[in-house]
Amino acid sequence: MTRNIDRTATVSLCLLAVLTALSSGALAQTAKIQGMIKARSGATMIVQTAGSSEVLVVLSDSTQVGQIQGALKVRRKEMSMAALIPGLEVQVEGTYNDARQLAATMIKFQGNDLERAQAIQAGLHQTSAQAQQNKAEIDQQTAALMKQSAELGKQTAELEKQSAELREQRDRIQANRESIDAAVARFGQLDEYYIFDEVTVLFGNGKIAVEAQYKPQLVQLAQKAKTIDAYMIQVVGYASASGSVEVNQKLSEDRAEAVTNILLQQGHIPLTNLLAPGAMGESHQTGDDRSSADNEAQNRRVVVRVLQNKGIAGLRSHQ
Repeated sequence: MTRNIDRTATVSLCLLAVLTALSSGALAQTAKIQGMIKARSGATMIVQTAGSSEVLVVLSDSTQVGQIQGALKVRRKEMSMAALIPGLEVQVEGTYNDARQLAATMIKFQGNDLERAQAIQAGLHQTSAQAQQNKAEIDQQTAALMKQSAELGKQTAELEKQSAELREQRDRIQANRESIDAAVARFGQLDEYYIFDEVTVLFGNGKIAVEAQYKPQLVQLAQKAKTIDAYMIQVVGYASASGSVEVNQKLSEDRAEAVTNILLQQGHIPLTNLLAPGAMGESHQTGDDRSSADNEAQNRRVVVRVLQNKGIAGLRSHQ
């Protein structure tokens, strides 16, 4: 009788273990999403799916990143996690944790998508800075108009004439403001950053080694970045217009890589806080005379910026 009871208890424990294992497996079921990286900060990023929903994806050291290659899109090239930049179309596989965050195990993207995202990042901050400058000028004009409006109350003889001129100026300002707001809104849907610091590293003709005078500047920039919540560091390399396009593209890549290594090794910046080192080759030349020696020297450069994503900063402030 005792032996039968023990046998029944053993069978019950085995069934309970099987049910527990099945339940755990169901909770850890793999999820797959596809969409565009809207924002990224360190080991977290927001992916906008085709259904317009936003998924918070968590990266880890075990997350695999690959670039799909080949005509049949069956080959995959292992890539650095730094390639996951805003604007990139990705496929994410992983499991949801207790906080409903998708812990990524595999992230894949196509090569052409990475090139497009890098091009967007290169032009985004320049356009955003110009928009901010225009907005500041409009604010100054508006302040001047408010002062002029107060003076118009004392000048009754020319009140109608000045009022007409004032309305015309306000219409022009409003049209400019609407145009600027539309541009800011368009870029804001992809990504929007605060720029906290910037260092430009210049190179000799055909050179990729970072000169000693720039290393302390890069280390100081890295130290300042660590004081900023949810910071990212963007590295973009350029080359002058002399020589072939292929050689210049390779030079800009090697220069960006050299600066990145200093940030990693001497500045101790985590790889998750670096946007992919961009290589723009001889595009985005400075100055009107691209052939002059001064302009060529200025175009052999790497631009390093300390950024804070406004979307991520706002998300963390509400947590």
